[in-house]
Amino acid sequence: MRWRGERESGNVEDRRGFGGGRVAIGGGIGTLIIVIIAVLLGADPQQILQQVPTGEPTTTSQGSRPTNPEEEELTKFVKVVLAKTEDVWQDVFQQNGRQYRKPTLVLFSDQVQSACGIGSAASGPFYCPGDQKVYIDLSFYEELRRRFNSPGDFAQAYVIAHEVGHHIQKLLGTSDKVDAAQQRMSEVDANRLSVRLELQADFYAGIFARHIQKQGLLEEGDIEEALRAASAIGDDAIQRQSTGHVVPDSFTHGTSEQRLRWFRKGFETGDIRQGDTFSAPSL
Repeated sequence: MRWRGERESGNVEDRRGFGGGRVAIGGGIGTLIIVIIAVLLGADPQQILQQVPTGEPTTTSQGSRPTNPEEEELTKFVKVVLAKTEDVWQDVFQQNGRQYRKPTLVLFSDQVQSACGIGSAASGPFYCPGDQKVYIDLSFYEELRRRFNSPGDFAQAYVIAHEVGHHIQKLLGTSDKVDAAQQRMSEVDANRLSVRLELQADFYAGIFARHIQKQGLLEEGDIEEALRAASAIGDDAIQRQSTGHVVPDSFTHGTSEQRLRWFRKGFETGDIRQGDTFSAPSL
């Protein structure tokens, strides 16, 4: 991705150096793995998550926190990607007669307080609809490269675009409707609804990629990087890797094939109206 020299977003809150607290389910990849294992073992995922040591948050100023050139480069990249999501979705919303409200991206290390509870680096990047912020520990990108075999800067951009996709759902009222419906459902049915929510976020990430391509910012292999990342973090792929078993009723994000399909559809159509995963007879 050609990103150097592009505008950096100012909607970034750097909390690296903060820490402490109990981990709450935030919807990230690490949390998904914990929940899968709990389900397979017949345990309550919330009880397992509550075993994480608790403590009072401690604060460290950003200036006193050690940094390195690689991390600073990655910070700039993330700010540029966020800026591009701002530009893309502002245009898309205007074309559809709506006004876009930009999310804040929070950089953290280890643990972070959000309106959805205390998130952990182990849970991966997540979006909190309660404060309309995207949270990411940049160390996740090393895990994406090493554990999920998904290197490349556009694989990293896809992660942010997916989480911003959840922000789009919040602005359009989709996530609130899903949350309300899930309260009246069984766990299995609620999981199925969660899959449709996540696949729609992948669709929105595909729309973002299409607009970036139109701007001439994509390089050869970039889309393949995003597709590889989407495939690597499918529920079935993660379950096989972590437990060796696949339990479809526990899926919350969709299979590798489904995630690829909806990202591609967003990329190929570029039309937000084509992303109704909730009415689709087949995912």
